Amino acid sequence: METVTAGIVGVMASKKRLYDAEFREGAVRIVMETGKSIPEVAADLGIHSGTLHSWVSWARRNGSASSDRPVAEASPGGRLRESERAELDRLRAEAREKDKRIRELEMELPNLLVKPPRQRVGQAGSTLRHGSSPIGR
Repeated sequence: METVTAGIVGVMASKKRLYDAEFREGAVRIVMETGKSIPEVAADLGIHSGTLHSWVSWARRNGSASSDRPVAEASPGGRLRESERAELDRLRAEAREKDKRIRELEMELPNLLVKPPRQRVGQAGSTLRHGSSPIGR
């Protein structure tokens, strides 16, 4: 029981370490280029394997361990299957068609907003249609 309590106290007392971008990118590069496992590289560098795992996951999604840039090319293991490629092409074509229709509707919008002709009020509150004369009724 004492070891569990001591372990919990030790975890709670530990401070969160901050790593600079160069260190994070280097650690991720070691995992990605050498093929070593994340726990192995983490142990070599003296960091928690969960920390390194999050950096590697971030890098695979965004391009680098400290960057917001998306990956330019898919990794060799991330290739699309033919059915996925076909669906992606279909969705892109559908998006182009919708964008085209939106542009067409935007060009038509001024014509759709034409106000109806104003009505004039003649003598004694009678309503006259546009272009009609109160004389000759």
